[in-house]
Amino acid sequence: MGQQSLIYSFVARGTVVLAEFTEFSGNFNSIAAQCLQKLPASNNKFTYNCDGHTFNYLVEDGYTYCVVAVESVGRQIPIAFLERVKEDFNKRYGGGKAATAAANSLTREFGSKLREHMQYCVDHPEEISKLAKVKAQVSEVKGVMMENIEKVLDRGEKIELLVDKTENLRSQAQDFRQHGTQMRRKMWLQNMKVKLIVLGIIIALVLIIILSVCHGFKC
Repeated sequence: MGQQSLIYSFVARGTVVLAEFTEFSGNFNSIAAQCLQKLPASNNKFTYNCDGHTFNYLVEDGYTYCVVAVESVGRQIPIAFLERVKEDFNKRYGGGKAATAAANSLTREFGSKLREHMQYCVDHPEEISKLAKVKAQVSEVKGVMMENIEKVLDRGEKIELLVDKTENLRSQAQDFRQHGTQMRRKMWLQNMKVKLIVLGIIIALVLIIILSVCHGFKC
């Protein structure tokens, strides 16, 4: 997979591009900017196809991360690239000067980082694929959990049943503790009885030996 797989990237606050990077010439940057103007403001991922290229966007908390890629590269690598850029950008500028930075004012600082992330994602497709599979599994588990919760919330009686089950479990646990205490007390008493019986037998044996040696009580 060559370096040309990812050809252009930018980070924007709203519709203001703060930093961008490319090693190629073309009109992809103007097309990407036009798509940016029409993106929904909600946190999400978006991909548009155009002339054998994909325009991939990650929108989160008022910032948009974009990468233009060759269509044949698929979606995993562009999306993984956007996630890496988002994390790096937030670490560097989160809650800082990105909130007030002017257009393209961060290109000198962050443009080289965009290039590094591009190179890394292009050079490590297997690692990117593994990470994507893990994230997909986590998302699937979260989806199932949310679905189950929504099914429960649809019916109030199910919530009551869950509460009742919880109360029953709590009651069973308390009964188990009480039963355990009673069992320990009972075993202690039985143990004491055995010890007393053994002690009684020993005393009896000692008396028998003394009586047999002394021929009664006349020693």
